[in-house]
Amino acid sequence: MATVMEDNIGVSPLLVRISPVLEMTDDQFFEFCQLNHDLRIERTAAGDLIIMPPTGGRSGRRNAKLTKQVAIWEEHDETGISFDSSTGFTLPNGAKRAPDASWVKKERLAALSENEKEKFLPLCPDVVVELRSATDRLADLREKMQEYIANGAQLGILLDPRSRQVYVYRPDGSIEQLDDPDTVAGDPVMTGFKINLREIWETDF
Repeated sequence: MATVMEDNIGVSPLLVRISPVLEMTDDQFFEFCQLNHDLRIERTAAGDLIIMPPTGGRSGRRNAKLTKQVAIWEEHDETGISFDSSTGFTLPNGAKRAPDASWVKKERLAALSENEKEKFLPLCPDVVVELRSATDRLADLREKMQEYIANGAQLGILLDPRSRQVYVYRPDGSIEQLDDPDTVAGDPVMTGFKINLREIWETDF
């Protein structure tokens, strides 16, 4: 079980409080992110900006392997679309989030306009996966996973390479902790999908 001490290891992202002094519309926030594309920026439901440090090489490699696995499964399943960590979503509570990997059913995307598809997608993904980097605080990621579930995600998976633990979040409020598993399944939302965690835990450089 992760301890409080482990929760506090990492670097908190920079929280910039701008509301109510400065209010940005969704379009203005999108343009702000385009102007600062080298930064990883999210926005809370209250309108505050979260600026996160870039990941290191090993975290980037792990994320590349994760998104590859999801994309390969998606091509064979064909019921949904996968997205990488550069994709922003506007959640029902107004927060702007960019999970490390995500998947959305095709019928939900079909309901969006062409303009909506070009910007932050106005929905919460059906499945979200967050991968803890060396600078992430576990407590922050746990809070984010709870937000995804509260906003409609049908499955949330939090991967912690440091402890080799996985936390699986479901809409019924349950959180399952897996200790050093070889795989974690996407069922019942992504039927038959499994993340090969040996590829994630053990980087090749």
